[in-house]
Amino acid sequence: MELRQLEYFVAVAEERNFTRAAERVHISQSGVSAQIRQLERELGAELFDRSARTATLTVAGKAALEHARAALAAAGAVGRAVGEVTGLIRGRLTVGMVVGCTVTPLFDALAAFHGAHPGVEIALLEDNSDRLVAGVRAGTLDVALVGTATAAPDGLEALTIISERLVAAVPAGHPLARRSRIALADLVAHPLVCMPSGTGLRTAFDRACAAHGLRPSIALEAGAADAVAGLAARGLGVAVLSESMAAGHRDQLTARAVEGLAAPALLALVWRRGPDPAVRELLVHSRRAFAEPEAAGE
Repeated sequence: MELRQLEYFVAVAEERNFTRAAERVHISQSGVSAQIRQLERELGAELFDRSARTATLTVAGKAALEHARAALAAAGAVGRAVGEVTGLIRGRLTVGMVVGCTVTPLFDALAAFHGAHPGVEIALLEDNSDRLVAGVRAGTLDVALVGTATAAPDGLEALTIISERLVAAVPAGHPLARRSRIALADLVAHPLVCMPSGTGLRTAFDRACAAHGLRPSIALEAGAADAVAGLAARGLGVAVLSESMAAGHRDQLTARAVEGLAAPALLALVWRRGPDPAVRELLVHSRRAFAEPEAAGE
């Protein structure tokens, strides 16, 4: 029994198709079929029912699947352990980031990591913060740059990159522009333009409103700060942004502090406890990159 046979077995079980499994492991379908047949002969039982259009597991196949996955995971752990000792890191690193991310230090950290560890394949995924956090918890993402209303989401480690209060941003001539400071109740009396639910900024804003018993009227939602600012600049609502986001549009909008929005919106890197060597190395480069001048984010 060989590890590659177990790899092919797991691929067919998950794809439920020999052709797709062969594409996944980058060999011919006949090669996958031959290796599975050899594995079945060694085990003395058929692992798949091949009578239908899809390859379904037999009772023996179902019994073997989790053990095969465990064996592959253990083999991968051996490689990572040796790599950690020798300084050689290989594998795949899946990184998440908020939609419309313009936080260039993250890109600098990824570039520095790639230069130091070219054997690691990097995958990048954009999504809203709630789904990114869920992905890190589930293990489909190794690390993610997210907006959050708390220092560290439950069960995860976090490195806070930016902590900023929220502000209201309005064009010249808007009634709120004439005030030096406004109350949260005054803000929610106007139609608002905000980021969608699931983003860190929106979570911080919604929590503040709920704490004061207020129900804001969100007229429009946009996933990028530039879009929120652009809509507000055209009079479609009051923008709710972080200080640095609003500062990037001071030629169009006037930012005002809001009494009642004390809790900051945070931008943070999050990862699971006990990260593997690749994640630890990325965090080293991230801390170095984010020590440079701050960039605006969600």
